[in-house]
Amino acid sequence: MDVLSDVITSFRAGRPFANREDRAGIWHIPFASFAGAGFHIVLSGSCRLLTPDGSQRTLSIGDVVLTPHGAQHALENLGHADAEADGPTSLLCGAYQLDQTHPHPLLATLPDVIHLRVQFGRHPALHSAVSLLGTELQNPQQGSVSALSTLLDLLLIYMLRAWLDDESDRGASGWSAALADPVISAALSAMHENPAHAWTVEELGKEANLSRAAFARRFTTLVGEPPLTYLTWWRLSIAARLLKESGTSLESIARSVGYGSQYAFANAFKRVHGTSPGRYRRTHSGDQQPTQWHPSPG
Repeated sequence: MDVLSDVITSFRAGRPFANREDRAGIWHIPFASFAGAGFHIVLSGSCRLLTPDGSQRTLSIGDVVLTPHGAQHALENLGHADAEADGPTSLLCGAYQLDQTHPHPLLATLPDVIHLRVQFGRHPALHSAVSLLGTELQNPQQGSVSALSTLLDLLLIYMLRAWLDDESDRGASGWSAALADPVISAALSAMHENPAHAWTVEELGKEANLSRAAFARRFTTLVGEPPLTYLTWWRLSIAARLLKESGTSLESIARSVGYGSQYAFANAFKRVHGTSPGRYRRTHSGDQQPTQWHPSPG
């Protein structure tokens, strides 16, 4: 699996959901913070997004907003501040349930609000998914439930891709630069495709056609931590997910993430997660789904 797909799989929990909101006149919808990621798409009309720090963003038809950390915010009609009524606005609002116990480092780099503006010819896949979602919600037919679930999964991928592309175009550093860098992306892909392999920095450097020292410097600069530190974190994140979601034996899990013995695996797991694998499984195997995100119309 590629890196972005692995990242999404590692934090997704439960099924996404969405609903259409049709508003006219003076309106205000507050959204409380929650353990997930929310999104809004302006299908028609326009509105304003407000955040607790007092900042405001004007959203136009086709604009997409992602709140990857489930941050508190509100939507309202553009004339709300001076009590002027606006024309009708149609929104697609939804959310993804996330497991944020040990989020991937990429998620930490995401801002509280990602605003993807409409630009002709920009992010065509994202806008195609938006169009299909709007059609399914407006004219539900046989199979719409399955179609919506699939389209919402695609929407999350396309929103994250669009943000990564925009960040890369702006010359941003961090994970957007790492995934856009062919050298570091190749090494990350190798680790994600075969986490159980006994990777060395020298071998990963060869995957990227760099010397050991040059690769280590470049990786650390872009990713924010040394190659083998990231590899250990990723291996133990896979292990944590297997402990929560499967009945696979500890010995099998240890082997699947590159540890030759349960003892070495248990020690490494406790250093990262603060508890033993067995206790982690007992504590988390019955985790309930994160609370869903519901607007409170105002």
